[in-house]
Amino acid sequence: MAHRSSGFWAEAWRRYRRRPLGIAALGFVGLLVVIAVFAPAIAGTKPVLCRYKGRLYAPCLGYFDRRLEPAIFAKDKFRGTYPKNLAAKDPESWAIWPLVFQDPYRPVRADEWPGRPENPAMDQGHPTWSNLFGTDQGGVDVFAKMVHGTTIALLVGFVSMGIAGTIGIVVGAIGGFFGGWIDSVTSRLTEIVMCIPTLVLILAIVAIIEKPSIWHTMAIIGFTGWTGIARLTRGEFLRIRGSEYVTAARASGAGPLRIMVRHILPNALAPILVPITFGIAAAILTESGLSFLGFGSPPPSASWGSVLNGARSNLAMWWLVVFPGTAIFLTVLAYNLIGEGLQEATDPRLREARK
Repeated sequence: MAHRSSGFWAEAWRRYRRRPLGIAALGFVGLLVVIAVFAPAIAGTKPVLCRYKGRLYAPCLGYFDRRLEPAIFAKDKFRGTYPKNLAAKDPESWAIWPLVFQDPYRPVRADEWPGRPENPAMDQGHPTWSNLFGTDQGGVDVFAKMVHGTTIALLVGFVSMGIAGTIGIVVGAIGGFFGGWIDSVTSRLTEIVMCIPTLVLILAIVAIIEKPSIWHTMAIIGFTGWTGIARLTRGEFLRIRGSEYVTAARASGAGPLRIMVRHILPNALAPILVPITFGIAAAILTESGLSFLGFGSPPPSASWGSVLNGARSNLAMWWLVVFPGTAIFLTVLAYNLIGEGLQEATDPRLREARK
């Protein structure tokens, strides 16, 4: 019985697994994804699940979008304080609470949770058992802000590079496949966009828009960060379009779109993933830098850069530098290690050079 050889991606994964740092980086990013998805269940002051007046609710979803918080709690004037109000307004109610009772957007008040003191502020907010990563100048728990800031960090990376990757692959594929004047037009378009400084454009948009949000930042990073992906995609399509299997597909009557999507793109995708991975790290750094400068997502959004920004006026609050700085460093390092691992696993020239 003939042995069936493994496919390209299976072989690439086998080679990638030989890199301990790459596997550790992949595990770290996976941990960040879990934290981002379950952030309201890890840190918050809203019940993960509660029974109130005979019905089940999940108020914690309000951390993802305020409109997801059940309206009945606003109608009954809870004002964001759940422990005492649940017991007072419905003695038969029960609730499942987050692991850490701290809010990422406001300080916890005295006895808001039975027996818990008020969050300290300013220099008194150093790390304690009640506030694992300390509090900022306003008394808001840093651990809660870090946990919920993970969502923003991952969204910025994945959404912005999702936009950039889509545009870059489409533009590069069209130019590389058709060539001629179409290639000239797409190449000139790519060069024009390369001349636009992303950071300056973001600052200009923030100054123009009345209520800027994190989504504006993601869109700008995405719409200006596709040029490298487009040039690499163009090169891969130029290389592959003359292959025998592409010629056979043309001879069988396959149209341009089918040839591009079904035959060329799967074989060109491996090297394209590498700049996308590096781009995610760059996007996180850009957003963190903007938030540090005070131009990031407006309150009440919690981001690592905004926590870091809080230390500018009081350098004695070292915890505002150490914890968000470490998170940004490790996340960017993890994506870079993943990118390097993908590059080595999918590029035979690099593997030969290391032998």
